[in-house]
Amino acid sequence: MDFPQDFRCPISMELMEEPVTISTGVSYERKNIEKWLFTYMKTTCPATMQRIENYDVTPNHTLKRLILSWQQNGYAPSSPPPSPAQQPSTKHDELVSLIGTVGSTPFKVSSLKKLKAIIEMGNETKRDFKKSGGVEALVNIAVQVLDENSDFAAFRDCEEALLVLHHLELSEEDESLIQSCFSRPESKKALAVMVQRGSAEARFYAISMFQKLAMAKFDWNVVIQDQGMDFFKSMLELVSDGICTKASSTALQVLIEIFNSSKKSRLKAIEAGAMCVLIEFLPDSNHSKCEKVMELIKLLCECAEGRLAFLEHGLAIGAISKKLLHASNCATKIGVKILWAICKYHPTERVLEEFVAFGAVKKLVALLHINGPSSTKDKAVMILKMHGSSWMRCPCFPTELGDYLGLVNDFS
Repeated sequence: MDFPQDFRCPISMELMEEPVTISTGVSYERKNIEKWLFTYMKTTCPATMQRIENYDVTPNHTLKRLILSWQQNGYAPSSPPPSPAQQPSTKHDELVSLIGTVGSTPFKVSSLKKLKAIIEMGNETKRDFKKSGGVEALVNIAVQVLDENSDFAAFRDCEEALLVLHHLELSEEDESLIQSCFSRPESKKALAVMVQRGSAEARFYAISMFQKLAMAKFDWNVVIQDQGMDFFKSMLELVSDGICTKASSTALQVLIEIFNSSKKSRLKAIEAGAMCVLIEFLPDSNHSKCEKVMELIKLLCECAEGRLAFLEHGLAIGAISKKLLHASNCATKIGVKILWAICKYHPTERVLEEFVAFGAVKKLVALLHINGPSSTKDKAVMILKMHGSSWMRCPCFPTELGDYLGLVNDFS
């Protein structure tokens, strides 16, 4: 009976029933390799002739499942005929062979590229790939190669595996498996490295995975402590990405999750220049991104270091003022909170003058016309009462507003 070459034990050339992998990465039938190592006392790998230092053998569950799948799909005439959705694709044998190869060969990139090309042929091959254990094989590559190595070849293996995963339409079960594997501390670091050094597509997949992990209980300290400012700089590059808007939006959401996790993360981001990037990105951001950017600025302004970084940017107050009443109700609400934090902790003459010059005072006054109770309106009243005496000297400040706010006596 003919069967894929990768299912043969390199020693006996027979179909493997209990495949195991040794330290060189090659898989063998258990009884054959154990006889080779422990009966004949050989010290080299039969297939590669590399010297073996570690004699451990590890069960290759992925390869075993591939062999079982191949047997059931291709050589089980007594079984009832599968439904169209269950039938193996026309590329089944090639798929199975490649999945087996990619798990054992040290040259994974070419096999992964071939897998990607086959998967892109249609839903039939995607279903067949997932049914044949391809998802687990790819995840194992992605989470292991960077854990064990740091060379360029290992990085390319990981990157290519992520790209193949990115092109699959995954079920909830598949997504759960992937998230479980990537939740390990070592795997988080691998994703962080991919965000920094990967191709545009691989970076997007990595940041998307971070977003999914953030929905669960995720310890960002592992990433922040290991990668530090470099990680935040890469995240901010994605935020500013004018080509892939999905990557930009996803990076903003992930940063919100990170900033909410700890003050330490905000300090690292501020040190990496986050405030400057966010302020300069704000004017041209659409409504959805505007809300996220302003939320990030607000979170940073909850730290003294963040407020100082805000004030160091000459157009910060103007950028926030411009979005009030023009972007969305949510953006306006967040913007007023930012202005409140600034004028509460830094009511210098320059700051108060910029509130007038950039139109912030005018926008705060406009907010008083909101009908009904509003926390945003209440915050605007508090700001105007706090510094209205200074702003009443400006010709543009309505005199009747002083009476409304009870500022007349303060001014006189």
